[in-house]
Amino acid sequence: MISVVSNEAKAQETPVTFGITAGANLSTFSGDMKNTQSLLRYQVGITADILLTDNLYLLTGLDLQTKGAKHSPKSAPNVKYNPIYLQLPVNIGYKFDVGPNMRLVINAGPYLAYVIGGKAKSDGNKESVFGNNKLKRLDYGLMGGAGVEIGKWPSMPDMSLV
Repeated sequence: MISVVSNEAKAQETPVTFGITAGANLSTFSGDMKNTQSLLRYQVGITADILLTDNLYLLTGLDLQTKGAKHSPKSAPNVKYNPIYLQLPVNIGYKFDVGPNMRLVINAGPYLAYVIGGKAKSDGNKESVFGNNKLKRLDYGLMGGAGVEIGKWPSMPDMSLV
């Protein structure tokens, strides 16, 4: 508990919990690149949930995201882009209790991501996706999601901060 020296005020407790996330995403490119198709990719990460009200949370963390798209220009070979990003989401989420130790979570908000690797593949040739006259390393946008939160694993210690 944090306290403030004052005649009438006392700091409010704000629980923070940490977790692990894994899942899939559907990504594509936009902008000058035309004739692109979405690709299904994976993501893993660590999360921090900061309680704002009873079921309203600030959801953040750090994710390893694989994104990409298939580019099919009319007069050139198809290219499949597979960049790998470190991503920082800052979402507002709401958690609905649906059973013992189980909640449905919906969230939305902005993200900021930076490329740490990746390749482009065209007719069996692989090359770096980034560099002069290629894709930019910084990505940002809006995201949303839904999922199921299952209670703490029995062998896991309570990692809540008070």
